[in-house]
Amino acid sequence: MNSPLPIVAGVGPSSQWLPAGDWKTVLEFLIDRYPGVASETWLSRMAHGEVVDEKGQQLHAASVYRAGACIFYYRELETEPRIPFAESIIYEDENLLVVDKPHFLPVVPAGRFLRETLLVRLRNQGQPDSIVPVHRLDRETGGLVLFARNLETRGSYTALFRDRKVEKVYEALAPALSESESLRWPTTRRSRIVRGEPFFRMREADGEPNAETSIELLEQVEDVARYRLRPLTGKKHQLRVHMAALGIPILNDSLYPDESFVPHSNPGDDFARPLRLLARSLAFQDPITGKSNYFESGRSLS
Repeated sequence: MNSPLPIVAGVGPSSQWLPAGDWKTVLEFLIDRYPGVASETWLSRMAHGEVVDEKGQQLHAASVYRAGACIFYYRELETEPRIPFAESIIYEDENLLVVDKPHFLPVVPAGRFLRETLLVRLRNQGQPDSIVPVHRLDRETGGLVLFARNLETRGSYTALFRDRKVEKVYEALAPALSESESLRWPTTRRSRIVRGEPFFRMREADGEPNAETSIELLEQVEDVARYRLRPLTGKKHQLRVHMAALGIPILNDSLYPDESFVPHSNPGDDFARPLRLLARSLAFQDPITGKSNYFESGRSLS
């Protein structure tokens, strides 16, 4: 659903469908659903016209709750971590934008990041408000992200990833296997990846495989090796899960170092220890021009 609120300073409004429930007013629902946001904050947003329904009608403290409605509002963060690394645009035309993303920078607003995200940064650098990423890249991973710039052609590029017509190549630094535990390279890991615990982790499970990764050993220096990873599917954290399952977790991976994982109590980032995973290249035939496109990240893992 299109938002009746505009994008302001690169930040688009959030939306929330109203479920069935006993709330008398929209304000009651918002206070109950978002306990971390003070009621005064919601009242201030309403007073400034920053909370509206799907028809663009401004909502007030007494606005009656209506299950099935969709409300739109601007989210604010009291504090937001600054990501001290810059992105770079490596290609741009009327339809496409290809960006080399630094590690630690989220692609889109979520959780504790709003303005320190790739999407908002690009909008504030003059890119159209309509740009959207057409595939996913974890916040911890650096490398290439493809954005659609044209609403009319966006679906054609999204379909490339959905139909697996994009050759995605990653590189990773991970432990080298000893001779006694060596695999035959290249190798392919096929498994079933499902949601794990805590909720932000994934895990392998029994059942029909839904994830496949081809892995090559490129070079080895003492006990560290550089690997080339080619995901044939696009499951969340697929490369990280598959490397850990092979006994070679990606260096500086705080989520999948081993099975004895304990969630970190400090949500801050150690900028000196990025995840050693890089989205190195993207290759595909342009669905609009028919041209063969190949893009490569200029970032280094060393």
